[in-house]
Amino acid sequence: MKAVVIEHYGGKEVLKEKEVATPKPGKNQVVVKEYATSINPIDWKLREGYLKQMMDWEFPIILGWDVAGVISEVGEEVTDFKVGDEIFARPETTRFGTYAEYTLVDSHLLARKPREISFEEAASIPLAGLTAWQALFDHAKLQAGEKVLIHAGAGGVGSLAIQFAKHAGAYVITTASERNHQLVKDLGADEVIDYKTTDFVDVLSDIDVVFDTMGGDVQRKSLQVLRTGKGRLVSIVGLEDEEYAKEKGIKAESIWLEPNGQELQEIADLLADGSVKAIVGETFPFSEKGLYDAHALSETHHAVGKIVITFAK
Repeated sequence: MKAVVIEHYGGKEVLKEKEVATPKPGKNQVVVKEYATSINPIDWKLREGYLKQMMDWEFPIILGWDVAGVISEVGEEVTDFKVGDEIFARPETTRFGTYAEYTLVDSHLLARKPREISFEEAASIPLAGLTAWQALFDHAKLQAGEKVLIHAGAGGVGSLAIQFAKHAGAYVITTASERNHQLVKDLGADEVIDYKTTDFVDVLSDIDVVFDTMGGDVQRKSLQVLRTGKGRLVSIVGLEDEEYAKEKGIKAESIWLEPNGQELQEIADLLADGSVKAIVGETFPFSEKGLYDAHALSETHHAVGKIVITFAK
């Protein structure tokens, strides 16, 4: 099968198209013929070598950890899924990722693709959706009526977090550039702050939950606007000032996504009934050049929604 691999760390030019062996399923695994995958910052951070201490893998490495497609083969102990089923998933984080025509997924991580959405939309959801879901509900324990500040609301994670929080009954505040204000309002944001003209720390206070996707000064200022003694900050980029958080009685934690098929199926149900919609900003074809261009866009930090890679069906 064709795959786009890296054989050493480096810039976008290390992404190379190669012929590799088609995977075979273990007892509790399925092989998925891919129709779409998507780009996440972890892809190019790993490509650059920033995560090599955490993921000390042998080369070649196939990046990518989102998949939407059709099951082409099932392991002997898989009973809930069959060949031909349309699925989407966030597979386990291994060096055999989803920049390939076929990929392996453990059956307990699968969710059924809603008929109401495309494969491209489905592929945009798993990693970003589970990140937002787990941050808001598993960790921050967001409740109806609470105020939540979601940074970078027009991005892949932020656009889903806004929708999840709104569906849960929270009052949603987000930061976005002026050109994306209508988008985030349409997704459910009650209040939008233009980060280019307004410093959110000057206009917010007594926030219950902050979902931090930025780190640095944004995170430090976020601690200032949280409710003393009750506020919760969940970050996906590490913690900057744990001492200050403790002084204010704020629960602050940095999280790492856990693949979870059951939670992904809950998200699938929201997609199916229209409560949540996937935001696909750009699509590129599956090829060496397509992945190069997709990484280039992701690295700008200004992509709207998710960047999706499509396969010839």
